[in-house]
Amino acid sequence: MEFLKSALPLAEGEPGTVRWYALQIGPSTFGIFDTFGTTDARDAHLNGEIAKALMANASELLAKEPVLEMVDLLAVK
Repeated sequence: MEFLKSALPLAEGEPGTVRWYALQIGPSTFGIFDTFGTTDARDAHLNGEIAKALMANASELLAKEPVLEMVDLLAVK
């Protein structure tokens, strides 16, 4: 949980990241949901500082490999 909270300033520094949500799904299950203005912005985020920090600490933070799912938003309010 602390890792996700500490990543907020990094997400705020990404101009192409429109929204970035760090969430807790269960007692030890966490996730990130983020949106981007362009595919290039998404690629920059996925190769950016948050991803690098997560992968550098994966053995301590994650029980298994992270699951990345790309979706297309069909409607937004």
